[in-house]
Amino acid sequence: MFWWRLFQAACVLSVCVCQLAFEDDMQVNYSDTYYNEILGVDRTQEIEPTPTSPPCSSRDLTKWDKLFSMLENSQMRENMMLQYAEDIIKVEMESLRGEMLRFGGQYGGSCGVAVETVGRRMAMQFEARLKETMERLKIAVQSPDATGGNSVEDPDNLESSLHQLLSAARAQTSQLTRLETSSTGAGTGRNTKPGFQLAEGGGAGHQEQEFTSREVALEGVLAALKQTRAEQEEALRFQSQRHLPAGCDMALLFPMRSRRIYTAVTPEVPLSISSFTICMWLKPTTLANKTVLFSYGHRRNPYEIQLLLGQTSALFTIGGEAHLVEARGVVKPGQWIHLCGAWASEQGLATLWADGERFATTPGVAEGHVLPEMGSLQLGQERSGCCPQYHSSGGGVSGFEGGFNSQLAFAGKMTGVNMWDRVLSEEEISELALPNGQGCEQRGNVVAWGITEMVPHGGAQFIY
Repeated sequence: MFWWRLFQAACVLSVCVCQLAFEDDMQVNYSDTYYNEILGVDRTQEIEPTPTSPPCSSRDLTKWDKLFSMLENSQMRENMMLQYAEDIIKVEMESLRGEMLRFGGQYGGSCGVAVETVGRRMAMQFEARLKETMERLKIAVQSPDATGGNSVEDPDNLESSLHQLLSAARAQTSQLTRLETSSTGAGTGRNTKPGFQLAEGGGAGHQEQEFTSREVALEGVLAALKQTRAEQEEALRFQSQRHLPAGCDMALLFPMRSRRIYTAVTPEVPLSISSFTICMWLKPTTLANKTVLFSYGHRRNPYEIQLLLGQTSALFTIGGEAHLVEARGVVKPGQWIHLCGAWASEQGLATLWADGERFATTPGVAEGHVLPEMGSLQLGQERSGCCPQYHSSGGGVSGFEGGFNSQLAFAGKMTGVNMWDRVLSEEEISELALPNGQGCEQRGNVVAWGITEMVPHGGAQFIY
């Protein structure tokens, strides 16, 4: 234990000796290394202050003062002159305004009344003309004509009338504008500069509003006229598509080319005749090399009578294609055409008519021949087999469609089909061919349109 304490005391003593030695090595320099001294100058000499210059007291300052005073006086005089000129102009303008007010009060009323009278008279004339035109158009659209449809005026005349109305409306609008400008500008002293509007301008403002309302009314009339014209054009287009010629009220429609689509006809009298005339109206949808319109035949000769179309030509045969009458370039798809074929056995003269005009005449066609009865007559197809009346079963139903060919079928509309047992005169055929005439009312004695039994088959139908 003694030795341990001796060891601790030795350690403490060594630590104290080391601390003293370290403090002896540290040197602290507290001297001031900064000097506020000016090198090369004797610090014993005192620095004398720099003397300041006295206030400026030269003669130039007085001259500048005088110059500034003159400038200030000149500016004041200029302001005074401007104020004086403004007062003079203001007084003159007030005087001019008073004169204009007196002028407007003296002549404004009479001028405004005159303008209003002229405008009212022009409006009455235009309204009367518009009413007359609208009544004429209404009568033309609603009154039935001789064809049973609606009579519509010539589109060119209708367009001319509408253009005249539009021109009159524009002229009236421009005249009213000029009258308004002249009356409100010269009569009532109206000016475009601000500050010159008249206090008594209530009448002019009322007239301006009235003119504006009339212009709006005229614009409404113009819009109504344009709408009416569009409706008229649409009605004309619709009527041209639906209209049937020659006063006919129905037609046969063949919707497509098919061997099952045809119309069977039962004549009023047997066809044991030596002369005839066949007439019809037709509107083909499509054209082919050969299209059958009217066909009559029996078991010995299925081609006794045929009225055909070939592209743009019309053809007429008696007893077969060996006796052929042709009219070239008379048929157009989508347009109505009137065809007539006439034949007389005495001279064998066959004639083909298109739209009332004789196109082809051939003599020596089946001269002395008499058409046999008990045949089969159909529209829109030709029959190449045995007639149903001579079928072994007696019914004539089995295999009946087998005698037709879809390549020969007619597609389109057909109306006014009639047949006479004589040759019609040129005047009669021309009357039948009038689109606006009454051809459908002149019916044949062998086949009469609307009276003779016609039975559509396979999709053919009557339309009204």
